[in-house]
Parts: sequence; C-alpha cells; structure tokens
Amino acid sequence: MSTVVPTDWKTRPAPGGPQGWIARAAEVAAVLATDAAARDRAGATPYAEVQLLKDSGLVTLLGPAGHGGGGQDWPTAYRVIREVSKADGSLGQLLGYHYLWNWAARLVGTREQWEQVEAEAARNQWFFGGAVNPRDKDVVVRDEGDTLAFSGHKSFSTGSRVSDVTVLEGVLEGTENHVFAIVPSDSAGLEFHGDWDNIGQRLTESGSVTLDEVRVPWAAAAGYVDKSFQPRVYNTLNVPTIQLVFAHFYLGIAAGALETAAAYTRTKARSWLHGGYERAVDEPYVIDTYGDLTGKLWAAEALADRVAEEGQRLHEAPDAVTERDRGEFEVRVAAVKARATEVALEVTQRIFEVTGARSTASAEGLDRFWRNVRTHTLHDPVAYKRREIGRFVLSDELPEPTWYS
Repeated sequence: MSTVVPTDWKTRPAPGGPQGWIARAAEVAAVLATDAAARDRAGATPYAEVQLLKDSGLVTLLGPAGHGGGGQDWPTAYRVIREVSKADGSLGQLLGYHYLWNWAARLVGTREQWEQVEAEAARNQWFFGGAVNPRDKDVVVRDEGDTLAFSGHKSFSTGSRVSDVTVLEGVLEGTENHVFAIVPSDSAGLEFHGDWDNIGQRLTESGSVTLDEVRVPWAAAAGYVDKSFQPRVYNTLNVPTIQLVFAHFYLGIAAGALETAAAYTRTKARSWLHGGYERAVDEPYVIDTYGDLTGKLWAAEALADRVAEEGQRLHEAPDAVTERDRGEFEVRVAAVKARATEVALEVTQRIFEVTGARSTASAEGLDRFWRNVRTHTLHDPVAYKRREIGRFVLSDELPEPTWYS
C-alpha cells in the first residue's frame, strides 16, 4: 500500500461499542480508498491490506473480549463489512469470509473446541481462509487412527495466501459424514496455486488449492466426540450467515460507488452543453438519478440490518434453534440477497449516466465497482433465492438446508 497507515491503533483504547467499531471501519476504509483503483489494477497479493485489518482490530471483532477480541455481535460485523467494502470490495469480502470461518468452530464444533479456537484466534490475530467449495468433488478424509488425512482439490479457496489458518472440509472415506477442521495455512500438503484471475474481486486470493495428505488430529474434527458427530440444527446456519455476508458487501460496494460517483459529479462532471445548466449537479436528470439510486440503496440496507438482527437472536441461543427458525431465517436472508444483488448491479452500472464519458478513464477506476459486484453475484443464481421466497409465501415450504440454501 502506498498510503500512510495510522500508527496509533495499537495504543488507543478499543472502540467502546458498535458505533465505535463502525467508525474504526470507516478509518480503515479511508486508508484503503486512497489507492484502491491502483491496487485493483495491480492485482498484487494484499498482504499489507490484511495487516491493516489486523492492526485496526477489525480481524478480532467477533472474538472474546477476555482474550483481546472485540466482543461484538453479527449485526455490527455486517455493518463493518459494508463500511470496508465501500472502499475496497475485495477486502470487504476477505473480512466477511474471515468472520464466517472464524465463527465456523462455534457453528459446528463442541463448546470446548470453539472456545479454544476463538481464544487462540483472538490472541494471535489469526486471519481465516477456507477451502470449502461445494461445486467440486468432495475432499476425501481418511481415518488413520488418532489422525485424519485430507486429500483432494478445490477450485476456490478465498483468503489462501493471506490467511494464517484455513478451514478444510471433506467426507470421511467410506461414509457420507462431512468433517470440518482448521489447520495452519502453511501445513504440509496444503498448496495454494495463486491462479485467481477474474474481472472483479481481484484481491480476494480466491484461487485453487490442492490437499495432499494434510493431517489433522481427530480431536480437531469439529463437532466430533469419540469419532461421532454431534448434530444440532444450529450446524446448518452457516449458509444463511455467509449469504448475509454476501449481501452486505454487495451493498457496501454499491454505497462506495455512489459516494465516489457523487464526488466526481460535484468536482469533475460537466453539464450537457444543450441542457441550459451551468453545473452538472443542477441537471434535473442527474438529481433524479441520484435520488432514485440512493432511495433503493437505503431501503435495501434497512432490510439487511433488520434481518441481521433477526439472525443475532438465533446466534444468542444456538441450542434452541429449531428447523422452523432456521428455515424462516433463510427465507429472509434470501430476500436480502436478491434485493442487494439487484440494487448493487443497478447502482454500479447507472453511475456512469451521471458522471459522463470522461469518468470511464482507467485512472478513475469507477468500473471496479460494477466488476466486483458482477463477479461475486454469480456465486449462486439469485433466481433460486427468489424461488425460496415464493415457495414459502405460496406453500409455507421451508428451504431444505444445502450448501446454498
């Protein structure tokens, strides 16, 4: 990074509550924004940017306060993701995925396991990645007595080379039982290929990974006691939790696009020579477009915040979550995901209508907002999210828990 990073975060007191953490995220975003377009063009591995997330304390936001974490809740985490994504969608995605994988031990593991993982993660400022792409063939997990050996290949592993630890997932050989485990990212047999080369979200380190006999103690198999998995409905909350992460960084990218475009319109855009106005900001169609896009964004943000609060109630009582609770939450998340996708794509495309031809210069970097949203919104078809909602409304049908619902 070419910017001057604040040096007093480590000596300042930690933010005192949600608004303080959101303000801290805005400070981080201000640093990232100064060279976001240049870094997007360069496409270099974001080691310095992840260190910035660590130095600011955002990495440990959800960690236990007693071990140096922020002790905050998911609604605050989602707002922090949005704030960072305004400046850099890639870093917003990395941070959001990190929060989910940091929380995975709590979602899947036993109390003893997740308490240990969360304490160590907070103390050591671990940054999490994950090799859990369900569209690929399952990783094979072989039982070797006291240890497990993971072998296989995944097309995507977001966070790969910038992560300290990686969440692995596979199927126990000869069974249909899935196994999650967290391993150091420099583990023997774990090879990141650095082959992520897409039009958007270019700094997410989402390339492929090969697992060749990556060994893990049985004791680290999340949720297993004496080699037997202990199921709960709460185990299946990983999908709506991460889908809500998606929606929030889409909305953050859209907000950043609007803010950047508005600054351009105020300072650089020229009014149409036949329109009769001296300034672009006085053009009626420009005013109307910003009003239209901002109103749609605000509505989507309000829905996203409301559903985040609904999810927090489930996180606070994990053992009480029923299949009905989980299903209704997933439907609400599907609504947020569908609306956020539509709004973010519209905002990031239409900003060019109110910035003009000169705003398409590569140096301005306005195209990165659309490229980022367009790339990640293809993660899973939004039509299937709308289908979940429609079936629930018409037939009271709850989505069956899958890797995408």
